Amino acid sequence: MLRDALLYDAAGRPIKQHHKVLSEDWDEIRAWSNEVYMPYHVAPTGKAAKPNSTMHSAQIGRIIVTRFGYGIPVDIKDWSQDAGNAVVLTTIGGNARHRIDRAQAADTGIGESFVVDCSRTDYHVDFDPDHLQLNLTIPHRVLEEICRDWFGFVPDDALWQCKTLIGGKNSSWLALMDYMARCIAEAPDRLARDRTGRHLEQTICIHLLNEWAARAGFDLENPRNGLAPRHVRLAEEFMRDHAANTPSMVEVAQAAGTSLRSLTLAFKQFRGYPPSQFLREQRLQGVRKALTATEGAGTVSQIANDWGFIHLGEFARLYKDRFGELPSRTLRG
Repeated sequence: MLRDALLYDAAGRPIKQHHKVLSEDWDEIRAWSNEVYMPYHVAPTGKAAKPNSTMHSAQIGRIIVTRFGYGIPVDIKDWSQDAGNAVVLTTIGGNARHRIDRAQAADTGIGESFVVDCSRTDYHVDFDPDHLQLNLTIPHRVLEEICRDWFGFVPDDALWQCKTLIGGKNSSWLALMDYMARCIAEAPDRLARDRTGRHLEQTICIHLLNEWAARAGFDLENPRNGLAPRHVRLAEEFMRDHAANTPSMVEVAQAAGTSLRSLTLAFKQFRGYPPSQFLREQRLQGVRKALTATEGAGTVSQIANDWGFIHLGEFARLYKDRFGELPSRTLRG
């Protein structure tokens, strides 16, 4: 069923699309993918430079579902974090290699899925010439909303920055994708706006979050996650917004309306690490985003200094420990 997902309705008629379904024009494909997914950089990796792309899409609530392939081997990277989307890519043809870091990659064959939150981390994937994907594009804010409604809290980056395989042959996730495709076939024009679509959106997101959290080693049912006091959440928000200014922990505590001692104890109790570790992670992520976005307009030392890292040797060690490569390697792409 998934191989033909989004192609035909339940009566066997082609599902009407609001865009072209075949294209050999890079600019045309780029404009479409920017609208449906988010901006990213794509380049051919084989002898064929001209794509032979197939594109079909549908909407389930706020989730965009796409059946998409370039028709040639391609390399895709530099997905826009500003677009605010997570993606789940299920391989229904060929093979995909998803980069977890410089040293690790995960291959997905037919029926296997890979999840990455492009709003919170970088992403790099290679597709072979026979690749075909059934993809979900889910706004990060939707995932946060469902976490808050169902689990009573919004997870931190321990979940969102985890890039991982999910599903696979005979899995409940793959069965859910098949059910989703059948729902689209039966009501291709209604699922974007009716209650059935919103219910299916919620089912998909809850199942995804549970699968994702299990592989990230993150317990969504742990009571301490939902009980984190307001001053912890305020401190996290303040550190996200002011990470480049490297506020002191005293300033963070003041912004959260509590004492440094109380804030430190609360972080250790409800997050399992001190607030300084949370701030360092935001700064490292800020540097990584700037390095991947820089095209000859900055150096490693300049960008590191912009994020408050003064001792470059110590910064390089922290960066390599966190991302598995030196910052100079990230800058070179």
